[in-house]
Amino acid sequence: MVSYSICALTEKDQPFLWQMLYEAAHLGEEGNFSVEDAMNHPDLVKYVKNWGGKDDSGFVAILESTNQPVGAAWLRLLTGENKGYGYICDRIPELAIAILPEYRNQGIGTQLLKHLLAAAKTSYPSVSLSTRKTNPALALYKRLGFEFVPGSETINRVGGISLKMKVDL
Repeated sequence: MVSYSICALTEKDQPFLWQMLYEAAHLGEEGNFSVEDAMNHPDLVKYVKNWGGKDDSGFVAILESTNQPVGAAWLRLLTGENKGYGYICDRIPELAIAILPEYRNQGIGTQLLKHLLAAAKTSYPSVSLSTRKTNPALALYKRLGFEFVPGSETINRVGGISLKMKVDL
């Protein structure tokens, strides 16, 4: 088991968030994509671009041995023309989370989400997300109280099924 600490995300973490967005969007599984492709994808850019605004919050997991970030979970309130895949309403932020592949299945995502949801309780009624139906993290989301939003199934950009989930805080 790796030893890590969880810290609040800051503006200086934006470069790492781009890497995490790349992982969260499964771009590596879709062929010859790069982090730069995530940075230029019109539907993905809204999850990280100009990170650090008043409605942005999140946490990063950092290895204690090397000070290397290995995962992040963050919220953005995406509204109006800037709605994201998990949009439910203007008062519910959308969750993005990713762990570097070599550090998955070690409890880091669980701890990041627990920190994030506890912090979100002070500001929001709920948190939403969009996920692929085949995402192994579905079990984690369900364990932490997320439920499927009825009627939210859509065909995603790679032809699979994505759906929205929400947890009331």
